[in-house]
Amino acid sequence: MVTSSKWPNRRSIRLPQYEYASVGVYFVTICTHQRETNLGEVKDGKVLLSDAGEIVEHIWKRLTWFFKSIELDAFCIMPNHVHGIIVIERAMQRAVSKSSLGEEAAALPLQFGSPPQSIPAIVQNLKSVSAKKINLLRQTPGAPVWQRNYYEHVVRMSQGQQELQTIRKYIDDNPLKWELDSENPSYIAKPRGN
Repeated sequence: MVTSSKWPNRRSIRLPQYEYASVGVYFVTICTHQRETNLGEVKDGKVLLSDAGEIVEHIWKRLTWFFKSIELDAFCIMPNHVHGIIVIERAMQRAVSKSSLGEEAAALPLQFGSPPQSIPAIVQNLKSVSAKKINLLRQTPGAPVWQRNYYEHVVRMSQGQQELQTIRKYIDDNPLKWELDSENPSYIAKPRGN
């Protein structure tokens, strides 16, 4: 296989063969470009959003307008990352008619872009729309706002609500623990054994 130095190999963090448009609960974390702390600051355990952070919050709250199959759960904007829980409540039907393309063509996976109403499509929308608005505010058209990738975790509901409650608590407590967060540029890790 030939690889280009322009496009370095990136390790995928997605579960192989998992359908991220499936009904389920997903915990996502999205980090700013180079972990820049431009979304706000933490004071006394509370996040004070910057104008950029307010843009992200506004767009997050309106995701359900465009993604009708989802519900939003716990959410927190930190100075350089965002945590949120997205619930896909129902699987959306593909907009392509099998009769118009034939049985084989309609069964093919999408080759370009993310499947509609999927976690990748939702995150891509949040990042794209917020980046445009933030860059308009900063007068920096095209400047990167977000890291290229993001982290997601499929919440296992087979064990009842326990894992979901643990993640909700993690999100709620995140501002209180900012001083000890390795994502905090001011954080200095203590050597092991001390």
